[in-house]
Amino acid sequence: MRYLVTGAAGFIASRTCELLLEAGHEVVGVDNLNDYYDVRLKDWRLSRLLGANARPLGTSPHASVYAGTQQLTSSPGSTAQPSSGSAVQPGRFTFCSLDIENLPALDRLFSEFKFDAVLNLAARAGVRYSMENPHVYLSTNTGGTLNILECMRKYGVKKQVLASTSSLYAGCEMPFTEDLPVNTPLSPYAATKKGAELMSYSYHKLYGIDTTVCRYFTVFGPAGRPDMSIFRFIKWIEAGQPLELMGDGSQSRDFTYVDDVARGTIAAARPLGYEIINLGGGRNPITLQTVIAFIEKALGKKAVIDLKPFHIADIKETWADISKAERLLGWKPQVAPETGFQKSVDWYLANKSWCSQVKL
Repeated sequence: MRYLVTGAAGFIASRTCELLLEAGHEVVGVDNLNDYYDVRLKDWRLSRLLGANARPLGTSPHASVYAGTQQLTSSPGSTAQPSSGSAVQPGRFTFCSLDIENLPALDRLFSEFKFDAVLNLAARAGVRYSMENPHVYLSTNTGGTLNILECMRKYGVKKQVLASTSSLYAGCEMPFTEDLPVNTPLSPYAATKKGAELMSYSYHKLYGIDTTVCRYFTVFGPAGRPDMSIFRFIKWIEAGQPLELMGDGSQSRDFTYVDDVARGTIAAARPLGYEIINLGGGRNPITLQTVIAFIEKALGKKAVIDLKPFHIADIKETWADISKAERLLGWKPQVAPETGFQKSVDWYLANKSWCSQVKL
């Protein structure tokens, strides 16, 4: 099959692309390569996908070495540069530097490639930054999804998997089930993802576009985003710097390893009509205090804690009911949190020469 994956240089999307390629599928990946965080992370992820055609990692945190790329394609069965650590992948990957807010560019892409499904994982992420720059969250998360849906309608693509967020469950009773009313978002980020869900429902009812909405729960793993706690905690503890902890550390999350989320996202590409499905750990939530202890153990170093006030837009606790994912997708997480934290630490240490320079 040929998949379009939006946000392909992102944390979850790039791993999803890898699994699709390993299964022999063709993937066209698009990303606008913005510098919300250090673009070297995005370039590292893309290099794993592009195989022998990967470019050397750059030195700028703001300018991607893939910026402006019209089309760059890997050869099936090629191997990435040794520094990327990629395995041989039988599928073909094509990267285009493209913003989903740019409808004419998207239209040209859809006219050139016939897609079997769209995995729409592009988004402006981050609860706190959405309070500083809400307009770009609306234009990307909601407006960009509308552009994708319009191209799907025009070119007859019938399947979308849409990435959404557990942040929508603010104020709901746990464990969170997909049928809960999620009408009290605490951030522009959550509100714009809700808008994307609703727009997708409209296009399902009007035009028969089959959409599975995947609500992700605190995804973590190697090459994760530096604005999330795991990357930050590892960097601070490894460097012996004070670890900034919002609140007292008793807040907890349903941590989910990136490989599990990527598997669930691909499984969600089957025909389902319109469904919302949680992809989460499904275990009792893990406190940040416990996470810090796991990372201390993996690094063999103790954290120096610098307590900060709890952020108003944060949720105190998340916990996914994942019975629907198991029933409809045959999916459940396989990687235990402690194993995932160890893998995250191992990746950081293996790439410390450049990722230790990433600003938080």
